[in-house]
Amino acid sequence: AGIAVEQGVRVVSLDETDHAAVVAFCADNDVGLVVCGPEAPLVDGLADSLIAANVPCFGPTKAAARLEGSKGFLKDLLRKYDIPTAKYERFADPEAAKAYIRKEGAPIVVKTDGLAAGKGVIVAMDEDTALRAVDDMMVNAAFGAAGAEIVVEEFLDGEEASFFAVVGGGVAVPLVGAQDHKRVGEGDTGLNTGGMGAYSPAPVLTPALEKVVMETIVQPTVDGMAAEGCPFTGVIFAGLMIKDGEVKLLEHNVRFGDPECQCLMARMRGDLVDLLLRAANGTLGDAPEMAWSDDVAAVVVVAASGYPGAYKKGETIKGLDAANAEEGVKVIHAGTALDEKSGDVVSAGGRVLGVVGTGASVKEATARAYAGVDAIEWKGGFAAAISGGEPSSGKKASETQVSRIVRESPRESATQTVKRADS
Repeated sequence: AGIAVEQGVRVVSLDETDHAAVVAFCADNDVGLVVCGPEAPLVDGLADSLIAANVPCFGPTKAAARLEGSKGFLKDLLRKYDIPTAKYERFADPEAAKAYIRKEGAPIVVKTDGLAAGKGVIVAMDEDTALRAVDDMMVNAAFGAAGAEIVVEEFLDGEEASFFAVVGGGVAVPLVGAQDHKRVGEGDTGLNTGGMGAYSPAPVLTPALEKVVMETIVQPTVDGMAAEGCPFTGVIFAGLMIKDGEVKLLEHNVRFGDPECQCLMARMRGDLVDLLLRAANGTLGDAPEMAWSDDVAAVVVVAASGYPGAYKKGETIKGLDAANAEEGVKVIHAGTALDEKSGDVVSAGGRVLGVVGTGASVKEATARAYAGVDAIEWKGGFAAAISGGEPSSGKKASETQVSRIVRESPRESATQTVKRADS
């Protein structure tokens, strides 16, 4: 529902799985660039169909989208081209996977090979949890076909961060980094999610370390994909683990990720469309350097109660104009719809809103984001606290009023319920 009220935006109803319909729409409307995402249509080969019809497309082909679509493919590529990552093995047999887990011990990480909406990674701190994860994925098919094969890999500790680069024609243009908050509960506890909040820039990603990431991870990935016969065009969203000044790759995503992308867009001061079109046309080498605001951007996700498990849809959300009126705040819709009868904005997903705050520091940006959250009236919504500015290993949950915690210390963590409409 959010994009429909943006000035100059036309919302159309298209089924992205119907490639012929998408191509026909582009031809009928003289579309000059398609930015293809999220991951499912990329893995399905939508970019291939657009490219075949001579429609400029920013996004990888089906073969190149395996960087995200198959964790086994990614890990094999990393090993072949000596890109730093965790030790791993691939399995199509659950008993073999269990034997490997018993040999390696815990903590250990179990991943579905295929796409699982950000939920197919189990960080098992004990052996029993890892063994149950194997059964859930491979025997009980909790993630469908995505779990028919799995990757079991070494547990890495340290500080997580993400780094983004736009790629086309063999050239990788660095963007900036971000850090996100994945767990749903207080004190960095509970189930992993697709992300409950994020901030940018990421203090752990110094300019020197960003250079290392480009030289040892991003560019070798681009070169390796070309050598494998599936050159990459699109965005590389590298999930990193950093410890003692060394960096390893956890995963690659092949699209701008939610919620990190909201922070990047809030700080970007250059021409995004020009950059993406150059990538699609293979002329990135001539691209001007992207400009960025020195401000910090922080986003807090407002999710439906029950997420990442079962949740209700169709609940009325009020106070969005008031939230947008807060200083330095922009509310971005992720899972909303318009009720046809009342015209109200209603919930239509798990992660429903991203409330972005900008400011001179992490503390100010997060405080502004939570001021926006406080203005929202939604009976079934909640927001998890995010932290930033310092290493996240010291996070704790000792309060329940998130906005007060954020103003005192961005490292403290808690959860809050979005204000009830009837309060």
